[in-house]
Amino acid sequence: MMKRNPKGVKIIAMARLLVPGTVLHQRYKILAPVGQGGMGAVYRAEDLRLEGRICALKEVRPDPDATPEALAQAQEQFRREAFTLARLDHPNLPKVSDTFTADQREYLVMDFVDGRDLRQLMEEKRRLGKFLDEQRVLRWAGQLCDALEYLHCQDPPVLHRDIKPANIKLTPGRLIKLVDFGLVKLLATDDARTVTVLQGRGTVAYTPLEQYGGDTGHTDVRSDIYSLGATLYHLLTNEPPADAKRRFLNPDALAPPRAINPHISPATERAILAAIAMHPSQRPPTVTAFREMLHTGSLPSTLLTLVPAEGEWQRAVTENRGLLVLAGIMLALAVLATSL
Repeated sequence: MMKRNPKGVKIIAMARLLVPGTVLHQRYKILAPVGQGGMGAVYRAEDLRLEGRICALKEVRPDPDATPEALAQAQEQFRREAFTLARLDHPNLPKVSDTFTADQREYLVMDFVDGRDLRQLMEEKRRLGKFLDEQRVLRWAGQLCDALEYLHCQDPPVLHRDIKPANIKLTPGRLIKLVDFGLVKLLATDDARTVTVLQGRGTVAYTPLEQYGGDTGHTDVRSDIYSLGATLYHLLTNEPPADAKRRFLNPDALAPPRAINPHISPATERAILAAIAMHPSQRPPTVTAFREMLHTGSLPSTLLTLVPAEGEWQRAVTENRGLLVLAGIMLALAVLATSL
């Protein structure tokens, strides 16, 4: 539902949620809402045809200001994207199984993923004044890289566009699942434009500057790499990185991860800072290249940023000041002894 204030500015009002017990498409019984946004909602539902199966229903509401022609085009694009998602099959992605229209709203049916999201796990550590273990986070990152490599290798490539701790779940079996395809985009074959119907703009702390253009901005796999890097930054520091707009206005707004959590290794910090570089050309060109940086601590030759992480040398000198003084004294004594 869209309203306007006295100044004519659009205000998105939350639509009424479906009542538990509602049956959609003569098959899916709504159990409870899971989340809600301005253009839709996600529900936990029971599949009445497959006994015992619990699924997630993502609801996308139409733009109330759209013309009938625009609505028809949006519906066709939605179905095209839904069919593409239904063909995806990867252990770190929920399986999309169905799509349908009801009461002029589009629905996407996918596996319901049990478990807690990484934001919850991080918040638990933060409340205790602790950080998540780096090696544990890097193991999660490896699974996320697996999922993104799979998405980006599709024809056409598929972008997630909303990677963040809250959209990543850890299942009881310790498997990472990248959920919420709400902002997925399919790259056009000519790579000159992108199309999307599942509208959204990502979450500000994890969104690269080029994605602020919405459907007019050019995004590619490096946009997902930025979001993944920002997600790892948040998981390892308990703080989201300064957003891209703020960094554009103030290049010093971003605190190096090790300035917040000194237990992070320099190699991991370098990889994260490369992934969240402001300009796409300064980021790792592929998820595979970013994975190699995390594993080896070496910067790909294709990157423009070939300098140590900001403040790394200064921190090293500060942390080892005593050893440096002792080494200086020993060196002076050695020179004195030689001269005598």
